[in-house]
Amino acid sequence: MKLTRNHLRNVLIAAATAAIALPVIATELVYVPVNPAFGGSPLNGSVLLNSAQVQNKHKDPGDPSSLFGNKTPLEQFNESLQRRVLDDLATTASKNLITSDGKFIPGTFQSGDFRIAITNVGNGMVQITTTDLKTGATTSFQVSQSQ
Repeated sequence: MKLTRNHLRNVLIAAATAAIALPVIATELVYVPVNPAFGGSPLNGSVLLNSAQVQNKHKDPGDPSSLFGNKTPLEQFNESLQRRVLDDLATTASKNLITSDGKFIPGTFQSGDFRIAITNVGNGMVQITTTDLKTGATTSFQVSQSQ
């Protein structure tokens, strides 16, 4: 059987009519957030955090894990040694500045490049001022005397 142009046209019209007449089934679109901060599943939190951390190229200079950064082993050793010396200095200074019952002794203590001045400011408070003798930089704070 050979289809003529009229037959082909009639078949196409019938197919188009049938397609239009079929009921359309659809559901409404519902937005579901992914990020738990905006109502998404809490199980997505770790995945999103890990993804963000992998993409993060910025490093915190104050982060202890990046303390040595891109320094040579010699530079790392020198910094470690300097921290140790400053720690020993602080321990020695605190032994000379605090009585056995935990009270600060007013006065001035100098060791190496640092001067520590303890001043009684009244009401059971003392002010401790540390001065770097090389740079002149000072740090000062107040503490309460132990009762």
